[in-house]
Amino acid sequence: MSKKHKAGRTDMHMSKPMTHKPEDPMSRPNNRRNILYALVAGTVVVIALGIFVPQKKPSGGWVPYDEARPAVAQFSGARVLTSDAPSFDFGRISMAKGKVSHRYSIRNSGATPLTITKIFTSCMCTTATLITPSAKKGPFGMPGHGWLASVSELLAPEELAQVDVVFDPAAHGPAGVGPTARTVTVLNDAGLALELRFNAMVTP
Repeated sequence: MSKKHKAGRTDMHMSKPMTHKPEDPMSRPNNRRNILYALVAGTVVVIALGIFVPQKKPSGGWVPYDEARPAVAQFSGARVLTSDAPSFDFGRISMAKGKVSHRYSIRNSGATPLTITKIFTSCMCTTATLITPSAKKGPFGMPGHGWLASVSELLAPEELAQVDVVFDPAAHGPAGVGPTARTVTVLNDAGLALELRFNAMVTP
């Protein structure tokens, strides 16, 4: 046999296609599981970086709202300024007989002093005056109807004060006849605002 024929037979022998081992179907769940573990691990790392890496505060003197508030205001969810009787019903009252009044008793029910900062009413027909053993401040009215003055009155723990509320049933004329409800809001620096309410049935 010639060298040419021998070389041809050798080339034919070397050019046989190579066979590939089929993929094991059982390996696919393992691959997916490994990918899932990698995603979970990456998420945990990102969350950990967000928690433990200190964040730079914005420049220019601006402070986020939550940081700007006093510490006591951030956590004050309790009502420290209280009233044993925050609601009152005048019943039937007549415009012709003029103004009526009621005095509410309020108390600092907390363990530390608090400051009453502002008092305002829900309507121009109503005014409120704060009365303490040391001072009498007011009357205070509805925001937008005159200057809303600051009260700045300190109450010691368990100290009592009074809020004298005056209602003028004739302030709205004939339109004021019928059932009426008004609110006096007392703000303080130690907890939730105190709301004092009254109802009345106004007649001519």
